[in-house]
Amino acid sequence: MLKHYHPLNITSYSFRKSMTEYDPRLVAPTCLFLASKAEESTVQTKVLVFYSKKMYNEEKYEKYRYEVKDILEMEMKILEALDYYLVVFHPYRTLAQLLQDAGINDINMTQLSWGIVNDTYKMDLILVHPPHLIALACIYIACVSKEKDITSWFEELRVDMNVVKNISMEILDFYENHTMIPEQRISAALSKLSLKP
Repeated sequence: MLKHYHPLNITSYSFRKSMTEYDPRLVAPTCLFLASKAEESTVQTKVLVFYSKKMYNEEKYEKYRYEVKDILEMEMKILEALDYYLVVFHPYRTLAQLLQDAGINDINMTQLSWGIVNDTYKMDLILVHPPHLIALACIYIACVSKEKDITSWFEELRVDMNVVKNISMEILDFYENHTMIPEQRISAALSKLSLKP
């Protein structure tokens, strides 16, 4: 049977205290720093500060005034506002379980589904929907694109297919909009990312 995990969604993962009183130029890199720690892919604060300063100087904004100590202080405020809750459930484990349950042993289907899950991290789906529904939507898209009929399996799950289809549409809308980004913007963004601190 399908396990239900609690999503990291806005309603259950909300701030106890509003962050609107703080400068978003400090909150954003602090959230990135905190998220990198929570996912065990730590980014050093000095690197965040370096790139924040570089970005603001290149874009001719007012000078970036925050330092490492400011990010570390804001980290504590954000942790307190989140009530120290940093557990995030990802769709990958559920995806593997669901593919096995559906009897999908085709490596191409597995890779396609996995790739679609990877792409969902470029969206806010993980903040809005439970991971098992994201995994189901990715399997649904993969099955439709490969013309594999697993309708009876979906019916056995007793999930709301309208929700699965809506999530699928969000993913497909992302793909449609993502392909409309001009190559020049992508190249410019990639060249900025290759700069060394």
